Amino acid sequence: MPLPDYAELLCCSNYRFLVGASHPEELVQRAQALGYRALAITDECSVAGVVRAHVAAKACGLPLRLGSQFRVDGLSAQGAPVGWTLVLLVTSLRGWGHLCRFITTLRRRAPKGQYRLDLATLRSTLASGALDDCLLIAVPEHGSPAEACDTLARWLLDHAMGRSWLGLTQLSRWDDAAHAQRLRHSSALTAIPLVAVGDVWMHRRSRQPVQDVLTAVRVGRPLSDCGHALQPNAERHLRTRLRLAQRFAPDALAQTLVVAERCAGFSLDELRYQYPDEGVPPGRSPAEHLRDLTWRGAAERWPAGVPDTVRQQIEHELALITELRYEPYFLTVHHIVAFARGRGILCQGRGSAANSAVCYCLFITAVNPEQGNTLFERFISRERQEPPDIDVDFEHERREEVMQYIYATYGRDRAALTAAVISYQARRALREVGRALGLSVEQVGRLARSHSRWSEREIDPERLREAGLDPDSLLGRQLRHIAQTLIGFPRHLSQHTGGFLLTRGPLCELVPIENAAMPERTVVQWDKDDLDALGLLKVDVLALGMLSALRKALDVLAAPGGPGDLAQIPQEDPATYDMVSDADTVGVFQIESRAQMSMLPRLRPRTFYDLVIEVALVRPGPIQGGAVHPYLRRRQGLEPVDYPPALHTALQRTLGVPVFQEQCMQIAIIAAGFTPGESDGLRRAMAAWKRKGTLGAYEQRLLQGMAERGYDPDFAHRVVEQIKGFSDYGFPESHAASFALLVYASAWIKRHHPAVFLMALLNSQPMGFYSPSQLVQDAQRHGVEVRPVCVQHSAWDCTLEAASSGAATQSAVRLGLRLVSGLSQSVAERIAAARVEGPFASTADLA
Repeated sequence: MPLPDYAELLCCSNYRFLVGASHPEELVQRAQALGYRALAITDECSVAGVVRAHVAAKACGLPLRLGSQFRVDGLSAQGAPVGWTLVLLVTSLRGWGHLCRFITTLRRRAPKGQYRLDLATLRSTLASGALDDCLLIAVPEHGSPAEACDTLARWLLDHAMGRSWLGLTQLSRWDDAAHAQRLRHSSALTAIPLVAVGDVWMHRRSRQPVQDVLTAVRVGRPLSDCGHALQPNAERHLRTRLRLAQRFAPDALAQTLVVAERCAGFSLDELRYQYPDEGVPPGRSPAEHLRDLTWRGAAERWPAGVPDTVRQQIEHELALITELRYEPYFLTVHHIVAFARGRGILCQGRGSAANSAVCYCLFITAVNPEQGNTLFERFISRERQEPPDIDVDFEHERREEVMQYIYATYGRDRAALTAAVISYQARRALREVGRALGLSVEQVGRLARSHSRWSEREIDPERLREAGLDPDSLLGRQLRHIAQTLIGFPRHLSQHTGGFLLTRGPLCELVPIENAAMPERTVVQWDKDDLDALGLLKVDVLALGMLSALRKALDVLAAPGGPGDLAQIPQEDPATYDMVSDADTVGVFQIESRAQMSMLPRLRPRTFYDLVIEVALVRPGPIQGGAVHPYLRRRQGLEPVDYPPALHTALQRTLGVPVFQEQCMQIAIIAAGFTPGESDGLRRAMAAWKRKGTLGAYEQRLLQGMAERGYDPDFAHRVVEQIKGFSDYGFPESHAASFALLVYASAWIKRHHPAVFLMALLNSQPMGFYSPSQLVQDAQRHGVEVRPVCVQHSAWDCTLEAASSGAATQSAVRLGLRLVSGLSQSVAERIAAARVEGPFASTADLA
């Protein structure tokens, strides 16, 4: 007897947080292995896991269906409430938009992480046609009385005739047969077809212990106290088709194929991103407007005339931007930056924007293309066919102004923050699994402390032993297995630090939007990796404390004719490099840590590019990859510069030692035969290394490719380890260049205007490595006169006053009332306002 064909229509992933016990990829691969005709991912009031499922389904050839499930309140039969689950499945692109808007509506009405769907809302939504391109499956609770099932079937007949089914679950419970009979009667009464659904929570039966622990975490009790909150068996997994044939009637199984076929008209590949057009004046094309803005900015950047090399670079970039139709993206970022500059908010593009002469002309970045190795193709590439990614840092004290401007300009239905998926790391997994298994608070604390590094991916049995738990006991084995499985599991959605998704049309029809924990913030249900996979635009609006300090310093320095912005600071100043080489860098951006201070006298930067290397070199990635000491020895002439001649273009500028992410990609292309597309896949695998702990097939591909081209095996293994190291906080060269500009600017101000530098740092606290006391002591060592807080003279902020005769600097710093512990700004301002009438005569007068 042949096995029946089957499509699973009710399946949640672990993006139904603390319920689903399998990754979307695991569900897709298991369904394909079992010979399913299709699989629907239907997380609860969410589509957070569908992109990962989509990528996995394309890779293995499994037809994927998309939808969501909802708990519905309100329907009753003879006064008794009917508990049921509504499954909505998408049939078209329009239906996808309807589903996303519906989820958005429910989520925006409720606090973060919650939703509520009542019958009145569902009825009005169906009546309005807002779910016309979705199919409905109503799944009554197991054990619902016959009257309740009949009532639900009649309701479907009245409100969704021709596109609704009754969902039948068979989860090996004692009354399965009776439940099936009740639903069959309701189906016959109303002609609403019966369809088999698995109500799946995991890809294999063996995940049940993990699901039980997730339940205990969700309800906040140890497993021994969870009672009926736990599942009675392990049937909520993807079952074999033989098992399904034993549980369901043939007609119910056949209906799964009918539903799946009707949902075959949509794939996430159909989503088309449309850039916002707010930055384009009426009657102008985006290309014309971008060209005008670029050359206008170029004339401002080079008043004496644009150098020929830069002119060629600008034309090259504009041609590629126009070819790939990315003009609206650059105009959108320019629009945001122009608002900030108009408000006097200092900002600086980081990351790949530093590779762009166009970004320099648009004042998105202050990194002069003549200063570095401009590699625009690292930013935008024909081969990669993905949108550019510009990160812009704003003053940390004023970034909220920019964010609220974005919300006000584009509207809450067209702008939202990207999500950040918070996943289990070793410490949290051990804590929560330990509590679920009934360990004491002290034991759980010792376990977590034994795995102190957040990036650890292995549960070490010896560390369990050190924490007082036998790793070979039943409890120890359970703890290790479940905690190890949970590492990398998504736990909840948070908000990205500042990545905005902006659209021309309604964003809520592209991806659902929900409330964030912070007031006045909304987030989409997809994170950065999901957006990259679908080619969607993200603009990073980030916060940086040093920009607040630099702006306050530049405001003072601009008054007597000094530099008013970052680009006007004198370049390549020998005195500044002398100070940096002596590690006199307390308070200087990025190079103020002990590790950086120990590096500076050995590296002795003398050019801007030396600072770029310095910023990138003292990072966990290059340190773990073993790049630091070889580079220093070669720079100091203690060992020869040695690398394969074929890698000259990739390694020459860093003395044969890979320091930047781009170099790893270049090595993969030159030495291992990667295509540009494969090298970009390697970059993505590097980014995912922290989460997944593997480079996947790329590691073997690198080793094999380099062996085929005759490279030494030791060199090949060093390259792979270097790449793994870069996955743990390695820098792209363009990113390091953006930060190096802030390093130089802050160092120049400290060297030439130490009083202004101290004032700006103190007025921007909290930030950096050092306390206000340490910053004051360092400034005093540099001859800055620092005057104490005084109710007769101090404002809220620290201020500059004329220095005493004989002082090493022209200005003294008067400490502000902000440095008085426990004193609020409102009280400080009252003190300053009261003394306008005259100085305080006594303590009583002050009081």
